[in-house]
Amino acid sequence: MTDTLIFDSDWLTPEQIQMDGKTINYLAAHDIQYVQHPVAPIQRLNVFVPAAYENGGTVNGYTRDTAPIFMPNTVGGYFPGPADDPTRTQWPNNAATIKQALKRGYVVIAAGLRGHTTVNEAGQRVGQAPAFIVDMKAAVRYVKYNQARLPGNVERIITNGTSAGGATSALMGASDNAKFFEGALTSLGAAPATDDIFAVSAYCPIHNLEHADMAYEWQFNGINDWNRSQPVAGSMKNGRPKFESITGTLSANDQSLSADLKRQFCDYLNGLQLHDANGQALTVSPDGTGTFQNYLVQLLTDSAQSALDKGVDIHKYAGFTVTNGKVTGLDLKAYLTSLTRMKAVPAFDQLDLGSLENRLFGDATVLNRHFTSFSQEHTTVPAQLAETELVEAVNPLTYLTGKQSAKIAQHWRIRHGAADRDTSFAIPIILATVLQNQGQDVDFALPWDIPHSGDYDLGELFAWIDGLCQ
Repeated sequence: MTDTLIFDSDWLTPEQIQMDGKTINYLAAHDIQYVQHPVAPIQRLNVFVPAAYENGGTVNGYTRDTAPIFMPNTVGGYFPGPADDPTRTQWPNNAATIKQALKRGYVVIAAGLRGHTTVNEAGQRVGQAPAFIVDMKAAVRYVKYNQARLPGNVERIITNGTSAGGATSALMGASDNAKFFEGALTSLGAAPATDDIFAVSAYCPIHNLEHADMAYEWQFNGINDWNRSQPVAGSMKNGRPKFESITGTLSANDQSLSADLKRQFCDYLNGLQLHDANGQALTVSPDGTGTFQNYLVQLLTDSAQSALDKGVDIHKYAGFTVTNGKVTGLDLKAYLTSLTRMKAVPAFDQLDLGSLENRLFGDATVLNRHFTSFSQEHTTVPAQLAETELVEAVNPLTYLTGKQSAKIAQHWRIRHGAADRDTSFAIPIILATVLQNQGQDVDFALPWDIPHSGDYDLGELFAWIDGLCQ
């Protein structure tokens, strides 16, 4: 039954790319089916191996058997994430990341993952939640099933992604071997192996969706003007849409909803019973202030200080006080006002079912669904509410807080830019803090002046991986 999932080393053929004026030689196998019963053509993966390993050579101290297996994805907005390639130019791609990883000596395995617009041959939708994470798990199981045939160390699998792809990476690390997904994996004919991984790299993960609206209003409540970019219909070029800027102001009703959501966040955050490295409880008061907010201020202050030490003018943003070369204060409201609000209310579970996340929780018969009781109660259009179990199953916090059991990855690197407005700072802080409180190894930061993006610090990322694997 599983013979169709056996990797044949003869599929690896020599290829090369140019980077920084130098040639990188590698072996590649393309378009490999990673489940027995795929429901969409995207369910295939690519394998890339430094050429030196073919003849017993080493790269960066790694051998064919000890090299980390780096598994990046191209998911964004919970759209389909095609299998990546170092020569890929069509958006979305992380070609530069794969090139650098190969140069570093990593085995790179890039899987294509379904998204909310994926349809099968009959035109039926087959990509809504939890398809993206089921596919990622199936790809990892394929790799582990072929551990004797594929180069690389299956005990050193590191996932990587940005935005919804960062959420995919984080969910992999939090939900290793979770029972919820077994039925879907069995239906696809996934390989008989486990899907636990070694380490997670997550850039600005858009996750914890059932609490993201609350967190957004805790952060931006009282800031009523918003601005963002949105795709222009019919403007695709090289697979990527053009964007236009749109602006708006919260109505009186919006402002009332914002206040309600802010209050709900206080209850949610306090219920998590978080604490910092010194054991101090991280809480918020009804007005939104408290030790959790102070912790955010300290993280942003540290980010600004790091930039200031490098000669950067941090007064691009308001709110910082600098004395004798030291950041000595931050008016958080002034900083957030200068950063600007990006989204209206609610930010994710939109009342008109207009968000990408609403589409993520659709199904084969209903295009969009609400995923919070708040938005279902205030909906402005006829709507259905997604199943609570499904919404929770695609949230890493579900497993980290014990609502469902799973094995958890040992090592985490989480980055969320200090200029990222797509989700609240609270969302990645909660993820990192819960992990730290449970004793996991966590490297977390809010890099200065970085918007919603990823893979901007590959040298630091790969140094982190090397520190774990060498």
